[in-house]
Amino acid sequence: MPSNNTANPSELPRDNDNINNNNNNNITTTHLHHHTPLSPSYAATPTKRRFDDLNINDSNLQQSHHQTVASSSASNTEPNKRSRSELFAASSATHPTTATSTNIHTTMSAKLKGKRPASGPPEVIDLTESFSGGNSPAPTTTYHPHIRAPPQGPSPSFSSHNNMGRTSQTALLNPKGGGTPSKPPGGGTNYLQTHIGARRLVVKNLRPLSNQIQTDEAHYARIRADLGAALKSVFDHDPSSGRGNQSLSQPMEKLYRGVEDICRRGKKESGELYEWLREQCKKWLNSDEFLKSLLAAAPSLTQQDMGGEEDVILLRAVLAAWKKWVGQLLVVRWIFSYMDRSYLLPGGGNTGAGVDGKGKTTSGGKRDGPTSVNDMGISSFKNAMYSSRSKNGPNMQTIGARVVNAVCVLVMFDRLDDSRFDSQLLRESVAMLRLWGVYGKDLEPKFIKESREYVTKFAEERSESCGLKEYIVACERLLARESERCDIYNFDSTTKRQLKDDAYQLLILSYAEKLLDSGSVAKLLDANDLESMRALYQLLKLSGIQKRLKGPWEQYIRKTGAAIVSDTARGDEMIIRMLQLRRALDLMIRDAFSRDEDFTYGLRDAFGFFINDKKVSSSWNTGTSKVGEMIAKHIDMLLRGGLKTLPKTLLSDAKDRQDAERSGIASTADEDAELDRQLDHSLELFRFIQGKDIFEAFYKKDLARRLLMGRSASRDAERNMLAKLKNECGSSFTHNLEIMFKDQELAKDEIASYKNWLAAKGRDSPVANSDLDLSVNVLSAAAWPTYPDVRVLLPQNVLDHITTFDAYYKSKHTGRRLTWKHNLAHCVVKARFDRGPKELLVSAFQAIVLVLFNEAEEKSPDGILSYEQLASATGMPDPELQRTLQSLACGKTRVLNKHPKGREVNKTDTFSVNKSFTDPKFRVKINQIQLKETKEENKETHERVAQDRQFETQAAIVRIMKSRKKMAHAQLVAEVINQTKQRGAVDAADIKANIEKLIEKDYIEREGGNYVYLA
Repeated sequence: MPSNNTANPSELPRDNDNINNNNNNNITTTHLHHHTPLSPSYAATPTKRRFDDLNINDSNLQQSHHQTVASSSASNTEPNKRSRSELFAASSATHPTTATSTNIHTTMSAKLKGKRPASGPPEVIDLTESFSGGNSPAPTTTYHPHIRAPPQGPSPSFSSHNNMGRTSQTALLNPKGGGTPSKPPGGGTNYLQTHIGARRLVVKNLRPLSNQIQTDEAHYARIRADLGAALKSVFDHDPSSGRGNQSLSQPMEKLYRGVEDICRRGKKESGELYEWLREQCKKWLNSDEFLKSLLAAAPSLTQQDMGGEEDVILLRAVLAAWKKWVGQLLVVRWIFSYMDRSYLLPGGGNTGAGVDGKGKTTSGGKRDGPTSVNDMGISSFKNAMYSSRSKNGPNMQTIGARVVNAVCVLVMFDRLDDSRFDSQLLRESVAMLRLWGVYGKDLEPKFIKESREYVTKFAEERSESCGLKEYIVACERLLARESERCDIYNFDSTTKRQLKDDAYQLLILSYAEKLLDSGSVAKLLDANDLESMRALYQLLKLSGIQKRLKGPWEQYIRKTGAAIVSDTARGDEMIIRMLQLRRALDLMIRDAFSRDEDFTYGLRDAFGFFINDKKVSSSWNTGTSKVGEMIAKHIDMLLRGGLKTLPKTLLSDAKDRQDAERSGIASTADEDAELDRQLDHSLELFRFIQGKDIFEAFYKKDLARRLLMGRSASRDAERNMLAKLKNECGSSFTHNLEIMFKDQELAKDEIASYKNWLAAKGRDSPVANSDLDLSVNVLSAAAWPTYPDVRVLLPQNVLDHITTFDAYYKSKHTGRRLTWKHNLAHCVVKARFDRGPKELLVSAFQAIVLVLFNEAEEKSPDGILSYEQLASATGMPDPELQRTLQSLACGKTRVLNKHPKGREVNKTDTFSVNKSFTDPKFRVKINQIQLKETKEENKETHERVAQDRQFETQAAIVRIMKSRKKMAHAQLVAEVINQTKQRGAVDAADIKANIEKLIEKDYIEREGGNYVYLA
């Protein structure tokens, strides 16, 4: 068995790899093989000897060499006729460990005992001296495992076997040194201890025989002839036919070994073989047989007729020939694989795109050397397609140019949805051109040029015949198809990038004016066309001009919002419409503009502009913000009726709920959370208002009605809204509103104390035996809005309770006076009908009317009362009485019958109890018909707010002058605006008028160009 450090024989050169045939007789052997184990006598204690160089001065070596060959090869008399198996017998057969030398005397001139000195020249074994006479006994020699042993039979000291230029030498050495061979003590065998490392053996003046060179040349000539026949056979047959390598004249193994033999001779022979192979490929590809078969597929076109279907037919033929050539090239690579892996490997690594087949750099390559067989074959095919022989005439195009043109024609077929388009042909053709290395040089420029022309024509046609929406859809579809085509059909990423850049320039930048037209964009926004707006935004973003869409965006919002605010016929729907507009725009920003903050800021600026635009609000003739009033009424509607008062378009969708959950807010699927979100939307409109005092006036009025009449849908929602207002405007804004809530809490404690007081008095109280349960809310007149006094005659039992409570309150709180507001009171009345008892939740006026029918039934069985009787018994004004009777007899819940029937109440009508009244609920709420706020009342509220604003302005002027003592007019005006902007915007003219009023009242005076405060 070979030792572990023995090299793989397939990786080692043959015995004569390093022989120089140009009369150089120096032979260097650097690979030693271990074939036999050590002799048993020395296996246990091997001596540590080493040697470096074995110099053989071969003066009579030729003669002894022939003698050795003759004695060792009995069956072959001629040394040069030995077979390959005999030549390698010395390295592959099992050799004896000892041999007898009879005619060679060895002289050793170097000391081999002990270790080699650390420095100095290497030790040399001199083998140039002859041995003693032939009659001397031959010493017994043991061969070291790393030295080849001679074959069986007489063993000369040197053996040389010549075959095809190969020479091998084996030397018998005396490891003991000295001039004559010596034996170890006890008759043992000498060893060469070379396990320390490989050593070099030099034989001088060794000349090959002349007949050996002739034999080698004949052998290589036969190899080249076989290779030529094999190439012709490969080129003449199609590898895809299924015959494989059966068409070859010689076995593949023999052809491979032949290439190996040639390449082992040296680099010169390998280079000649490579050039010979390249010329054979070039000769075949440029032959008439090959090119005419392609040109016959389709007629040639002149430069003017370029672009027809004939080029596509030619492309299909060229692609088929290319596939056939790839298969043929694969067989060629198999045959010449040894040359590919040895001679061409150091220079390999680049594709045919970087070299021209000869190894020279052509387009940015990084090396200069022969390319691989595969790259050479690709380059040869490409050169044949672009050669002048591939033309059909002097003015015709080459096959390569027509192939590039055919690829562009296929792309155009695809763009026009032509049935002649072949997707597989296009994909394989692009891949073929990439392998040829002409993609970036020929195909890409032509493809980009024709694409630019197509896109230009496309944009001109669509811009003239289509509107904005259709143009956007067409551009989006075109860009998507062009991008998809580049991905599917193997176009390079740089080609795709350049194509898209050109398309952006031609489709978007060149027609930016059309895409950003305010009228066209407004139509898309009016139609709430989310998809078109998303496509428009994405198109503009591709060219980096999406920010320019902000102009038409803000212009549309201002125009639309101003139309909503100035619409006096639909004033009640103002806030709903504004919220719907805001909701649609928010969805547009979220889903179409990818939450672009620039458009969010633009939306806020536009809303703030039209809400506070005095030209817009002047249509209401109020002098203050109409939007603030309507926002207060909208919040009142939400807090009274909840979500059922809103259209579904304003409610949250699934994406809103997901955003709320991600931000840690309660899901909007919860009704309370959704109501809170709607209140936030109303507050967003409230933030835009510059005059917030008008909102405060109407909000306080509506809040008082909700608190006193118990109409709030949620007490928590009321508290939450108050907290939002306080956080938004400060504690001074909500001070009176907080007092209103506090009065409600104090009223509960007050009525509990009153009931305890009644219980303490017992029977002495005038209402001790009454079944009436009275509850009173004592309110602070300064915090609550003012209400008109309505005259009414109360039932006796109610009047007794009111008188008793008045006496109790005055006895407890001296100096206070109670003003009773009966129009704000409400009652629970127990009623008995034929179909069962009910509890009726009614207002105080409704309850006064209902209890009158108890006395009427006692006087007459019909229990009918006329309008005049009711008016005299209640003492209510006609509008209040008519509104009350209409709610009881003409509304949805009719507990009274009106005679005659109708929806309007007249003074001639009579009324009776509807004894057959029924309702599925035990407690029935009868709503009072709400009297709409009159224009006079509304105008009065606005005037009061404007007057309060003037007082606040004067107070601000006095505060500023008191602290500054002296100020210029411009500085004073600026400071007043800064302090009053939270309550409401004040014009400079109003500020100047208030300054004049304060001068008249002697608060300030003029001194030169300044104002001076008077203490």
